[in-house]
Amino acid sequence: MSSVFTKIINREIPSDIVYEQDNLIVIRDINPIAKTHLLIIPKKEIVTVDDIDEQDRDLIADMFFTAKKVASNLGITWAYQLHFNVWKEWWQEVMHIHMHLTSNK
Repeated sequence: MSSVFTKIINREIPSDIVYEQDNLIVIRDINPIAKTHLLIIPKKEIVTVDDIDEQDRDLIADMFFTAKKVASNLGITWAYQLHFNVWKEWWQEVMHIHMHLTSNK
């Protein structure tokens, strides 16, 4: 079954897309906890960080480089946080890995 993020990637559900490249999409969180709250989402469905394989190494690195690029594009060059929630069905609401980028800037 496709995750809500896959449906966003496939344009089945609307979202505020901030940035997109071949393997990633960046959207605004619909329930932000900070002035800026973005989600960096791989287009490949991976359930949780515990499910990352060696073959996903470049994809995960791209998530960090994309976070840096998007933050810079928004004028946020410091004072931001990056994090993954990794606790199946308790912390991680959508079972498709995603990195949060939050800032009060």
